[in-house]
Amino acid sequence: MPLISQLHSLLFPVNRNQVLFIFLDLKKVGKAVLHSHQPSNCYIFNANLQPPKSIPALLPYRKRAKQNNTLNKLVLLSPLVCHYRLKPVSALDSDAPRPIDQRSEDLKSSESFKQWDSLTAKFAGAANIPFLILQLPQIILNARNLLAGNQAALFAVPWLGMFTGLLGNLSLLSYFAKKRETEVVVVQTLGVVTIYIVISQLAMAGSMPLPHYAVTSVVIACGLVVNFMNYFYLLNPTIWRYWEDFITIAGLSALPQVMWSTFIPYVPNTILPGAIAFVLAILAVIMSRTGKLPEKGIKFVGSLSGWTATLLFMWMPVSQMWTNLLNPDNIKGLSALSMLLAMIGNGLMIPRALFTRDLMWFTGSTWACIFYGWGNLVCLYCCKVTSREFFLASTTGFVAWLVFSFWRDTQVYGYNSPLKSLKELISGS
Repeated sequence: MPLISQLHSLLFPVNRNQVLFIFLDLKKVGKAVLHSHQPSNCYIFNANLQPPKSIPALLPYRKRAKQNNTLNKLVLLSPLVCHYRLKPVSALDSDAPRPIDQRSEDLKSSESFKQWDSLTAKFAGAANIPFLILQLPQIILNARNLLAGNQAALFAVPWLGMFTGLLGNLSLLSYFAKKRETEVVVVQTLGVVTIYIVISQLAMAGSMPLPHYAVTSVVIACGLVVNFMNYFYLLNPTIWRYWEDFITIAGLSALPQVMWSTFIPYVPNTILPGAIAFVLAILAVIMSRTGKLPEKGIKFVGSLSGWTATLLFMWMPVSQMWTNLLNPDNIKGLSALSMLLAMIGNGLMIPRALFTRDLMWFTGSTWACIFYGWGNLVCLYCCKVTSREFFLASTTGFVAWLVFSFWRDTQVYGYNSPLKSLKELISGS
């Protein structure tokens, strides 16, 4: 008690008749005499102190904005090409003024505009059905060939093409996990898993080198863990930034190397294209992180992962068709149903991509339809693997769908020619 009195007299010196009130509670418990070199009277009140209650952290702005955006819930993403939520963008800059937002109020409030807006969103959502089962026929066919000891048939599926699709899926999974786009995260995860199963089958058949398969397995495992930890707010933001830099560098390095390796042995077997792209990608990321690039340059580097994923998907059918050209006897290892599902899924995305004037989305969808879906069906038909009726029905349906998409878009926007829609799509305005 003397020690407490001395501390009190040093911190709160009072005069003889001065009274000190401590308003810590409304209940007075009594009168006490403070022993100090200057005796004084004071009243003390009981203080029932409790630790402060924790305040729940607010959700990020994007999360709360998404909860109120019912349109976003209708749009899902293809695991083959780069699709994302329905926001019209120009060719290279996602922050550019959106063409639909610049339309007159009369156009946006028209009944036909609203109906087509809703219908294209439903088409995009329905595209997830063929994408979810896209790889199942190929997986079943590969399993049958492996059980029958026909490993040569699996060489018809190029591991480089599947690898590019896997990298694209993983890049887009990271993009949408960051945005908390639940439906798209599920679709991209299924895309990663199904393509990885196919790659595992190719490694078992000896089509994919074992060291490449081991590295791919480690990257996929780490990628899934990091993405879902970030999605559930369990990951340190610094680690996530490192992961974003990693997928940007990996995508930019893999794209030229995969393109070069497709034409081996007709070109020298070298890693020079990938090495050059690797150095340039590291420089771009470092300059972006250190603020040595202008604002547009930083945005461009930030969008590289999405564009790289699109280009990887676009190269996937090129690699497949090149393999078909070199080894026509192995085309029997392809599944016509898988090609048809790819064409249907990407085709359902085309009207929405055209309606929102999204060049990247439209390019990826159309390219996958023509070269991955319909192009491989042409190869299967020429090699008499599929029937004439099946091929003609698929071709007629695809052409009719393209005509319908452009015709309806032209009507909704009140144009006289579909070329006007194409011009807006390419220019972004």
